[in-house]
Amino acid sequence: MSRIVGRRITLGVVIGSRAFFSPAPCRAARDEITAELGALGVDIVTLPFEATANGAVQSIEDARLYAEHFRKHADSIDGLVICLPNFGDEIAVSELVNRARLDVPILVQAANDENDQVDVHSRRDAWCGKISVTNNFYQYGVPFSEPSRHTSDISSDEFRADLRKFVGVCRVVGGVRGARLGAIGARTGAFQTMRYSEKLLQRAGVTVVTVDLSELMGRAGRLSDDEPVVREKVEAIRTYGRIAPHISNDQLVRQAKWTATVNAWIEENECDASAIQCWSALQDNFGCATCVTMSMMGEALMPSACEVDIMGGLSMYMLALASEAPPAILDWNNNYNREEEMVVATHCGNFPKSFIGDTPEIGELDVLGESLGRSNCFGAVKGKVKAGDMTYFRVSSDDTNGTLKAYLGEGEFTDDPYGMDGGIAVCRIPRLRRLMGFVTQQGFEHHVAMVRGHHAAILNEAMTRYLGWPFYDHDTPPEPQLFHPRRF
Repeated sequence: MSRIVGRRITLGVVIGSRAFFSPAPCRAARDEITAELGALGVDIVTLPFEATANGAVQSIEDARLYAEHFRKHADSIDGLVICLPNFGDEIAVSELVNRARLDVPILVQAANDENDQVDVHSRRDAWCGKISVTNNFYQYGVPFSEPSRHTSDISSDEFRADLRKFVGVCRVVGGVRGARLGAIGARTGAFQTMRYSEKLLQRAGVTVVTVDLSELMGRAGRLSDDEPVVREKVEAIRTYGRIAPHISNDQLVRQAKWTATVNAWIEENECDASAIQCWSALQDNFGCATCVTMSMMGEALMPSACEVDIMGGLSMYMLALASEAPPAILDWNNNYNREEEMVVATHCGNFPKSFIGDTPEIGELDVLGESLGRSNCFGAVKGKVKAGDMTYFRVSSDDTNGTLKAYLGEGEFTDDPYGMDGGIAVCRIPRLRRLMGFVTQQGFEHHVAMVRGHHAAILNEAMTRYLGWPFYDHDTPPEPQLFHPRRF
């Protein structure tokens, strides 16, 4: 399959021009945007410069040529960048987008004028032209993104950051539309909080593929100890972390069989992310945990959530798309003393090792091991998450209101000590008590996805412009909206 995580993004590039303006900026804009996207590792689809006057789109005929070209490459185009080095032709640009029918994110850039170059031969008027193009997009019902400034220089640090953000938005939107999530096992019986709607997910373009846990346990049990794939997984687990010294070879081999089986099923079903029934049927009937299996998949940017939390798996996947870094699923779990802006987020042992930030220990589940027997619970990845920036995110299916919904925000992992076993992340989040009030009142689950770094702006843009889900951004004020006065 062609997974969008980890592959190069491809953008269609359009230079929009008004014919009676100076053509010189068109060539410069084309060269500059090509160089900037190349430096970001982005592939480009566009027509040769000679295909149209000035290498730009400034007539209906130009729009037709570009639309036909883009339709031929529709399967590979993840987004469009439209640059307006001058006023631009609003009808030509709008008709191009309308005829191409790509349904991908669009970034509209307009060039700055220089105060000493506004004579009749040099002026650009792109500030005004951009408003005309976007007005037509509004009429056509075309969603689009904008740089951080209304007009900007292509070869500037701020627009370079805008491009990086837009590439992330394209990755999130393209990844969600057509995503396949694997549900391995039945929902953990004790957690009704993990209920979700497959139909709402399907409406958003996300397919859920299911399999009974017993099928995979049976497949794993039929693998012999000396099969190459089992030996390969044994070695992969040994090098992934520090194996606790009392762990037997039988425990390690059993874990390797389970990992190999899950990995094979994920590949066979072309899943982008997954969620697994991680207790207690697996420990009781096969004799291992599945934490290290999920941890290693997360490290490979194929995230997997605990307790068949499909919505958590989607949340992790979207963080992976936004950041291209391994995410984790955690519980909002403990207060930290009486600190108002601190919380301890934990899970038994599923964190990817680079999410932890250090080489983890791989041992047995602690809490579950006490009741299920530690010999049946090998596979927990243990470690305290190192300090650094963090983004948190949660998607939930709200069946009552017939929609997917989400919340997101940014904080930090801290170095503060905490004496608990398993995977531990001590977090500092501004206005945390307010956030928790929102989580409880809006019926969100106790699981949350987190990833290293600050990436909330990408998710905000993807949901605002293209996915259309209601969401709460804890750190960003909502966009300005029309005020509807009461009429008497």
